[in-house]
Amino acid sequence: MRIAVLIDNDACGALKAEWGLSLWVEYDGRRILLDTGAGPAFAENAAALGLDLAAADFGVLSHAHYDHADGMAEFFRRNRCAPFYLREACREDCYGRNEAQGLHYIGIAPGTLEVYAGRIVRVSGRFSPTPGVTLLGHSACGLSAVGEAAALYRKTPQGMAPDGFDHEQSMILETPRGLVVMNSCCHAGADVILREAEEAFPGQPLYAIVGGFHLHRTPPDDVRAFAGRLRDTGVQRIITGHCTGQAAFEILREELGEAVLQTRAGLVLDL
Repeated sequence: MRIAVLIDNDACGALKAEWGLSLWVEYDGRRILLDTGAGPAFAENAAALGLDLAAADFGVLSHAHYDHADGMAEFFRRNRCAPFYLREACREDCYGRNEAQGLHYIGIAPGTLEVYAGRIVRVSGRFSPTPGVTLLGHSACGLSAVGEAAALYRKTPQGMAPDGFDHEQSMILETPRGLVVMNSCCHAGADVILREAEEAFPGQPLYAIVGGFHLHRTPPDDVRAFAGRLRDTGVQRIITGHCTGQAAFEILREELGEAVLQTRAGLVLDL
């Protein structure tokens, strides 16, 4: 299988970068778009890399945040028929809180889900859009506490509630070397997500995890502890960028060595 990074926080050469993530995946003759970044830049980079978005067989949204979803309109403009798979729980209702902005909207651009309802396919549980590819929602308990700790929320009729990430999904690909687990922000924790994959595919080794790890505000000691938990999963390759943050990436590389590779727009990997 081949993965091309279409958008990330950093870029190779003259390609565009932004706070967001989009990955092009070629697997067993199928072409898959995972996420669309925060706008049309991913599509411009795809063209620069010689990749035709019109040829995608389907798209997948990892979760309902703007930096992964707000290029969807551009994808639908360039590709007129591919379905786009979202979790059943995806809504335009995600918020974050930080010192600079206070409580602010970080969700899918309002109106997107209604305008493109005919292209969107909602899935739940364990779903396979094509043989060897599985979309898997979270099975871990207590994720609302993780959302509260990360200052991430959902707007509900009763007011703001900590995000339990039921709108988030992993895309898991079965390969001869083992499972390749793709989760764009790993809000639940990359180690937790790998354990969920392990439970869903008993007896299959964990070969690689690809995505952001949401460590950009995490204290160094906590990153080192996380690296230990990641090591304990036995995963062989760790390919990360976007919301991991440069400081956390350097610690992961210190702790886990050459197994760790940093993503940036323009990177192409054969796994």
